[in-house]
Amino acid sequence: MSDEEILRSFEDYLKNQKKVSPNTLISYLRDVKRFRDYMSAERGLELMRIKSEDVAAYVQLLCREGRSAATISRTVASVKCLYEQLVCEGIVPINPAKNVDLEKQSRKLPEILSSKEVELFLEQPDPTDMKGIRDRAMLELLYATGMRVSELIALDVDDVNLSVGIIRCRGKDKERVIPMYSMAVKAISDYMEKVRMSMVAQADEEALFVNMNGERMSRQGFWKIVKTYQKKAGITKDITPHTLRHSFAAHLLENGADLRSIQEMLGHSDISSTQIYAKIVKKQLKDVYKKAHPRA
Repeated sequence: MSDEEILRSFEDYLKNQKKVSPNTLISYLRDVKRFRDYMSAERGLELMRIKSEDVAAYVQLLCREGRSAATISRTVASVKCLYEQLVCEGIVPINPAKNVDLEKQSRKLPEILSSKEVELFLEQPDPTDMKGIRDRAMLELLYATGMRVSELIALDVDDVNLSVGIIRCRGKDKERVIPMYSMAVKAISDYMEKVRMSMVAQADEEALFVNMNGERMSRQGFWKIVKTYQKKAGITKDITPHTLRHSFAAHLLENGADLRSIQEMLGHSDISSTQIYAKIVKKQLKDVYKKAHPRA
């Protein structure tokens, strides 16, 4: 079954078998659709291929975003309900959300790359190849701005101002303008000047980044690009587009940026979502201290 077929079946199940209230129906469907979108975009997985560690990763994301305990509990309940139906119908063998430990997941901090790992990762695209030039521009831009993958692929050519070194990003709730470092500006400039027009299917294509068919890049396509370069770089950490977003924020904080500025660049509506990066930096300092101090 496709994801869309599963979601339609789930809606029917909630309405006609579970007979949930209209509000519960709306909440459960919204929760599982967001879960599906994350799995597709960030992990390249369809709903039938989800494992318990994938559900745990999603719960970690909700914790890092500062979602309330009630919201996270309801989300897990929604996902569990979805897979209860799929198990009953024999579509999947086990419920991957059955044994998710909410308390344990809420304590886990997001993994970030070190500065050296970021440099190694960004060096992987081939600068002499059309695809490599495009990929370098996307990866540099993601690390330069910390934007979400959905925001990256939604960019149009008109959103870029290379002369000023800024980019306009349309986020979940509002539009924001984010500065870019010079290497990112150069990477985007090289892509736009040297290869983009040779890649687009239509001359009037508005999308900034296109796939090899000349159409707007998809989240799944970009996820595959990230995984390809992770493997090429030999980095053992599980790198997703969100890893670069986390690394962007943590590295800014390490180098003196204030939380409010980082919050604005990330597009967080609540400062509590941004404060997770302060915990990451503090943990790193403690780890360095323990390893380096002779009496630690």
